[in-house]
Amino acid sequence: MSIAQTYLDSVKKRFLTHRLMGEKTLERLNEAQLNWQPDEGSNSIYLIIKHISGNMLSRWTDFLTTDGEKPWRNRDTEFDNSHATREEVLELWKKGWDCMMQALDSLQEADLEKTVYIRSEPHAVVDAINRQLAHIPYHVGQIVYIGKMIMKEQWESLSIPKGKSADFNKKMTGNK
Repeated sequence: MSIAQTYLDSVKKRFLTHRLMGEKTLERLNEAQLNWQPDEGSNSIYLIIKHISGNMLSRWTDFLTTDGEKPWRNRDTEFDNSHATREEVLELWKKGWDCMMQALDSLQEADLEKTVYIRSEPHAVVDAINRQLAHIPYHVGQIVYIGKMIMKEQWESLSIPKGKSADFNKKMTGNK
């Protein structure tokens, strides 16, 4: 396998890991919790999802052929305080992720050598992908953290629970 294909496979795997982490958090929360804000200056999970969905749709729609900041996107309104139903939140989540993953799935090795534009600034395709690989997990981390704040002691770890690293390592190496 070529380094380009290895890179694309790795990127998709990393994105899917974060998608799953976000989805596991969303599954645990009700509509009120998805719209909860720690204070007026902070974003709810819904607002974060509205933002990353808008970002993914803008960046990944016609990824190789149009500027990643689409004229139809209004980033500022993604942070307007508003309320959404649980179904609306989940649909925004799905729509953004599906758009991005379909675009990534369509990329060929030769596409990695191309240039795309974001707000008229040229980016190597690899850099544009890496930019998203930094941006999206940053916000997924916020979603998880807010979920933990809401659920407090009812929260179940999405990765290795505190104090369980040795158990996890033993399991991974087959030493039970």
